[in-house]
Amino acid sequence: MNRVVRNSKFRHVFGQPTKKSDCYDNIRITKSAWDSTFCAVNPKFVAIITESAGGGAFLVLPLEKVGRIDREVPLVSGHKSAVLDIAWCPHNDNVIASGSEDCTVKIWQIPDGGITATLTESSVDLVGHQRRVGQIAWHPSALNVLLSAGGDMKIFIWNVGKATILSTIDCHTEPILSVSWNFNGSRIVTSSKDKLLRVIDPRNGEVLQSGTGHQGGKPARAIYLRDGRIFSTGFSKMAERQYAVWDENNLSAALTMEELDSSNGIIFPFYDQDTNVIFLCGKGDSAIRYFEYTPEAPYIHYLSSYTSSDPQRGIGSMPKRGLNISTCEIARFYKLLNSGLCEVISFTVPRKSELFQDDLYPDTAAEEHAITADEWIAGQDADPKLISIRDLHSGAKSAQSSTTSSPSPAKEVVFGKTGLAPKPSEPRPTNNSAPKVQSDTNSVHSTKPPSTTSSPQVVAANNKENEELRRRVDDLERRVKVLEKALANNSTRGSTVQDSDNSKNNNTADSNDVDDDLKF
Repeated sequence: MNRVVRNSKFRHVFGQPTKKSDCYDNIRITKSAWDSTFCAVNPKFVAIITESAGGGAFLVLPLEKVGRIDREVPLVSGHKSAVLDIAWCPHNDNVIASGSEDCTVKIWQIPDGGITATLTESSVDLVGHQRRVGQIAWHPSALNVLLSAGGDMKIFIWNVGKATILSTIDCHTEPILSVSWNFNGSRIVTSSKDKLLRVIDPRNGEVLQSGTGHQGGKPARAIYLRDGRIFSTGFSKMAERQYAVWDENNLSAALTMEELDSSNGIIFPFYDQDTNVIFLCGKGDSAIRYFEYTPEAPYIHYLSSYTSSDPQRGIGSMPKRGLNISTCEIARFYKLLNSGLCEVISFTVPRKSELFQDDLYPDTAAEEHAITADEWIAGQDADPKLISIRDLHSGAKSAQSSTTSSPSPAKEVVFGKTGLAPKPSEPRPTNNSAPKVQSDTNSVHSTKPPSTTSSPQVVAANNKENEELRRRVDDLERRVKVLEKALANNSTRGSTVQDSDNSKNNNTADSNDVDDDLKF
């Protein structure tokens, strides 16, 4: 019987590692046993959690700064204990959040071009957890909304702009293993050590659905798919690795559950919500498998796998806004190796045409937010604003709003984001014990406002400099007039011959005047 090959435009996707000179080498990657990817990437920077003595730190590098990294490179080092998770803000490529064993979440603003000195002062400190903070996740469409899950089995939803807690979720009896927002941020799904999957309303903490997930004792992870279904990875009772698809409205049984292999490394799923391609990256694996999701059974279709000789310690995924569309690149991963190398792996779809491939690049999430934190906690939901990748790479900045009710104008900014005018604010307090929040505004700025007064010495120096500039301008104008006068005299000499001694004497005097004036 002939086997029918399923037709898919992603059936021939292949992964290709870049040259070592275009990767990032000599990085002291953390040796933490925490189940985290240890890496976060956006179109400007790559961030990697590093090994640090006496505290927690992570490395932030501009994407173009490839090659061997200096051992003394500046770090983001403000936590008192090891950093466990990091996440870039989807609405500002210069803002990153970090969770640590010191029970705090910190928000950092990275200047364009990267940091030039070790950064120890965060923009905002979020203090509320009583145990280590192991997972953090930004809201996909609401500005300044951040989720954090800690070892105290609590989940906090923060308004980062005001450093306040919007809601507290306290329904777990065992440690939380993973948390994921749905497409518009109206639901979250969690996996826990008690082997239960929970669908929760993040505004009030109500558990909407719960059910037994993977039966194995090792960690499981769950993420939301774009259509509202849930994809999970975990282990069976026989310690075999599995993946499954669930209906968020009925978690009593999986729609499909398949076994992968018998390895023991936790699997991190990376989901492309634009194309429904799922990449499975196992910790300690040397392979990256990728599948395609469809709404109809059997739901998950195997595409292919990328295999290398080096196991991965951590991995980060580039958002669609940072991909190279000219080579039909649909995904790019930053793979951390035990040797200290961050290897860049590009996944492309072979196409002969050099034109823009519309079927590979549907509209993707834009950097612009759809609603504010206050609007979200008040009950408003909105899908992320979308932008055409073709327009994005051609320089257009306008974003298209997806089919939702039109949000009201934004009232907050993300830490001095370019293009948005921040409201006037008071200087940040210098006392370290004081909260890093400005009560008079809806946003928090990472830098102090410029001073409106100057010292007498500065004023005097400025006046002296201005006077010197005026003197030089006057001198130049005088020289120009002298030159114009000399040219006029020479023209008169060439057209009229005067033999008179008086005329000669006059011309000689004028010439002497010119010579005297040109001396400087």
